[in-house]
Amino acid sequence: MKKIATILSLSLATLYCVVFITQCYRSPVNPNEKWIKVAGGMNFPEGPTWDGRSTLYVSNCYGDWITRIQNNRADTFLVRSGKSPDFGKTNGLLFSNETLFACDFGINAILKINMDGSIKILTSGTDSQPFHRPNDLAFGPDGFLYITDPFHYDRNNPDGVVYRVDPVTGNIEPVIKNLAFPNGLAFSVDGKYLYICESAFQRVLRFPFSKTGAIGKPELFIELPGGDPDGIAFDKKGNLYIAHFGGGAVYIVSPIGKIIHKLETPGRKPSNLEFGGKDLKTLYLTEVETDAVYQCNVRIPGQPLFHYHHRITN
Repeated sequence: MKKIATILSLSLATLYCVVFITQCYRSPVNPNEKWIKVAGGMNFPEGPTWDGRSTLYVSNCYGDWITRIQNNRADTFLVRSGKSPDFGKTNGLLFSNETLFACDFGINAILKINMDGSIKILTSGTDSQPFHRPNDLAFGPDGFLYITDPFHYDRNNPDGVVYRVDPVTGNIEPVIKNLAFPNGLAFSVDGKYLYICESAFQRVLRFPFSKTGAIGKPELFIELPGGDPDGIAFDKKGNLYIAHFGGGAVYIVSPIGKIIHKLETPGRKPSNLEFGGKDLKTLYLTEVETDAVYQCNVRIPGQPLFHYHHRITN
């Protein structure tokens, strides 16, 4: 009887471990999940950003308009007017405090766009170091904006820069230099790391980040050959979703840098992604080969990005 009890106990323990491991490594996306097209007819869609309620805003990098998507219906939020101040070619967008922050590589500036369509230039860099091609942006735990500014796509000439920008005053300082085409960026859920896609090397780096804004030396997080890591976003469990431009996939990577799931995309050029929907379980994707925006369902909510990080100024 004692032997039977021991065997039963071991069997139950084994079953518990199997169930535990299965739950821990369950894919954040249903393997049979399909992308649903929600908007087409775009012109190099990029920079999707969710407003926390009902609306997704999307750049058209080579078009003269910014798209707004509500209830899976797309219309135009803003059209280039030709009047000053105006926008040129927007890429990364970030909604916060009823404002769209935009990277504009047409006029090489960071913009603040109000919901009435009025535009203010927050910064164009500095006289000694103007922007070359502002690409993407994210709020840090310290309340500052962090901006990627790539220049040449050249491993032998890593001249890309990451800037820290005060979202109130527009004051700016370079904080990371010598990157080979820095692209998408995101802060970890716990705020301890800054992740940056270094597209020319087809990899994602992470930098230790402190509450004081100090940034440590880079660490290799993951390499993804066969395409460029472009836009990135975290879910609440700390898994990193990577749009693999040219590779035709979104890779979901665990906090320890292991690929959990490869989600094939409708075209070969997924450019960026964003969590939205009322429960943040809708993953939106911009895709350049088909010039469209898609969505699919995920099991884990995304990390909210639309909350304003107030800068306290004396």
